[in-house]
Amino acid sequence: MSAHTAPILKRYRRLVFWAWFITFDLIMFGAFVRLTDSGLGCPDWPGCYGNLSPIGASEHIRDALTAMPYGPVSFPKAWIEMIHRYAGSILGLLIIGITWMAWRWRGILRNSPALATVTLVAVCLQGAFGAWTVTHKLMPIIVTSHLMGGMLMLSLMTWLAAREKHHPPLTTSAQPWLPWITIGFVLLLIQIALGGWVSTNYAALACMDFPTCHGEWVPPMDFRGGFSLIRGLGVLPSGAMISQHALTAIHWTHRSFSVIVFVYMGVLAWRLRQTAGLGGPARLVLGLLVAQFFTGLTTIFFQWPLVIAVLHNGGAAGLVLATVTLLVRITGQTRQGDNP
Repeated sequence: MSAHTAPILKRYRRLVFWAWFITFDLIMFGAFVRLTDSGLGCPDWPGCYGNLSPIGASEHIRDALTAMPYGPVSFPKAWIEMIHRYAGSILGLLIIGITWMAWRWRGILRNSPALATVTLVAVCLQGAFGAWTVTHKLMPIIVTSHLMGGMLMLSLMTWLAAREKHHPPLTTSAQPWLPWITIGFVLLLIQIALGGWVSTNYAALACMDFPTCHGEWVPPMDFRGGFSLIRGLGVLPSGAMISQHALTAIHWTHRSFSVIVFVYMGVLAWRLRQTAGLGGPARLVLGLLVAQFFTGLTTIFFQWPLVIAVLHNGGAAGLVLATVTLLVRITGQTRQGDNP
């Protein structure tokens, strides 16, 4: 590595790391926004009642509090929502910088700028879904899509970061695992989408016992109502309030599918834990699966404590991070042949 290229690589890697770090934090903080009912803390976008911060919107927030003392608007909720937006804006600026560097120094970075460009498009779409989350009044399909967009952003940023790490080439014995890891990643994304649907429909406490639900393995459920996608929060497409049977169907499906994901990812990670170059992320998957199991149970038995619910969301993000790292390493896209 020449003296000219070293500073460029260092700046690029630092920028990628910080963007990856903020992406992970935004997913965690996004869960905090959702779980504290702060999504409409500022009911317009991108500002707060047309202002840059809740300070300038204080009169509007007081009026909203007077009209609805227990409504979605308050000073703490407004700040929570706006801090989330500020962090999202910072992430967008960092990704613009990453994309510019990826194109400007593509000969030095020795990686195609296509991934950085896709990431830039994804963060713009994520911003649009953030706006729609507010303007569509927390419509479950929009909020869930916003969550999945966050996981897509984390996947892309992990891909960008992981390919800048230095690892020796894997042995040919690792290559047959690629389709199995890919299947695991798809199952994981389905489970996260189901979990997002639970959260956005406030169905986390629809079943208060375990392993049964309402004392039954298969309780009465309304899948048609629970999984009707185009509807408002808390209502069915007909306008009627969503039923307990529908909420039970949402919760039960997420819980049942988690068994499939837990067993599949657990066996896969256990088999990969001794493989050179894959053992680290495989062991991380095992640890996170155990953590997800206990935080999921704690959420049920302690009635959705905020810290545990946020950690459960973070555990899902951690599983995405670890699985994408496995995919990047096994496809041989990590940097080789130069010094870090």
